[in-house]
Amino acid sequence: MGGGPAVRALERIRRDYPLSIHGVGLSLGSAGGLDEAHLDRLAALVQRLEPTLVSEHLSWSVVGDVYLNHLLPLSCTEEALAVVAGHVARVQDRLGRPLLVENPASYLRFRDEEMTEPQFLDALARRTGCGVLCDVNNVFVSCSNTGGDAIAYLEALDATTVGEIHLAGHAVNEADGLTVLIDDHGSRVTPAVWQLYTRAIERFGAVPTLVEWDTDVPPLDVLLDEAAKAERILRTVRHAHAA
Repeated sequence: MGGGPAVRALERIRRDYPLSIHGVGLSLGSAGGLDEAHLDRLAALVQRLEPTLVSEHLSWSVVGDVYLNHLLPLSCTEEALAVVAGHVARVQDRLGRPLLVENPASYLRFRDEEMTEPQFLDALARRTGCGVLCDVNNVFVSCSNTGGDAIAYLEALDATTVGEIHLAGHAVNEADGLTVLIDDHGSRVTPAVWQLYTRAIERFGAVPTLVEWDTDVPPLDVLLDEAAKAERILRTVRHAHAA
């Protein structure tokens, strides 16, 4: 958001390709309110690049003046919903467009949860008019870590609210006899996540899909191969629905 060569390069790309801006710093779940200076910088970038989609995470990362540099989870309660809904409404007013809110990767469950995460996202969309960015890898990681059902998660989402899908690789960690999946964006999408993606496309339609890879970035041909897999699934599902 500071400008410079990267933004100028995006402006050139924008002439030929639609852009999707994905935020990591708004901290929609912070009880202390939004950082208005950060929101102003985001609004300026959105105005400059005119992206097709703008998204953020269902998480918090700021407390007081401290930025924790991690997308921390929220307990799905009515109190948290009121906080996030107020912040999403403020962001949408400032940007002059709907926001997509992404489900995060989870590594634990809260005792005081009053609703499931899909129910929370659906309620948020109803209250604010926002959309949902369904990160299929995060669904798989979260359900694997907390004992959930990934297919049931997808089935529980309101399909009309999903405006974008993310895919990524994850790491498998073994500790104290437990297996923990880490959403690290550092490897190929696993076969199980590709299968879940197929189910997501069948349910949500051919929405824009982004393959995230931002650690241990491989040669370009590997990235293009991952993108081609997503495209093949999209084409296959389209063909099956048209038949």
